[in-house]
Amino acid sequence: MDDKQSHWLEHFRNRKANVMDHELYNEFAILVPLVEKQKELHFVFEVRAQNIRQPGEICFPGGKIDSTDSSPAHAALRELEEELGVPASKVKLAGDLDYMITPFRFMLYPFLGLIDPDAVFKKNDGEVKEILFVPLSKLLEMEPKEHKIFLNVEPEEEFPFHLIPNGENYNWRTAFVNEQFYEYEGNVIWGLTARILTHVLQEIKGIKM
Repeated sequence: MDDKQSHWLEHFRNRKANVMDHELYNEFAILVPLVEKQKELHFVFEVRAQNIRQPGEICFPGGKIDSTDSSPAHAALRELEEELGVPASKVKLAGDLDYMITPFRFMLYPFLGLIDPDAVFKKNDGEVKEILFVPLSKLLEMEPKEHKIFLNVEPEEEFPFHLIPNGENYNWRTAFVNEQFYEYEGNVIWGLTARILTHVLQEIKGIKM
């Protein structure tokens, strides 16, 4: 083996795997907060303000990871303080949740956090219309409704069909997103928030006491 081949092998031994084309993705950090109220744990949700994207939808605190954030967890805690006024000193991170990659080139890094019962919530009216506290026990009892959204393949007009087998008759793979819906006291939790919520609930249900 010559020096060039040895150099290549050393490079691949030392590199850490990442998501392919990760630089093309928008990265977001999400905090799934729990807080004790009336001696019972509650999830903390936000209702989006009317002047931001997807107004009126229910979500967890979170947002885009900035270059100034030291880590995704730091971004999640920063967003919590910006949106709900709760500082990082009032939050204990329980741990990482499974990260998510969406068909729309979003990478989501969710974290589970426990907020001190004495923390004071002060919502950012520019981003948050309302704060919702939903008992963990109620959500553990629910089975979400499920519906599919099908994703269709539509090549651009200039797509070079002559370069692929079967040309315009190529048998494209199809895919779908399994959407879930939780309903609680007139509020609907769905989309990415519902998928993260389901993940957390499944983890909790799987804990052996």
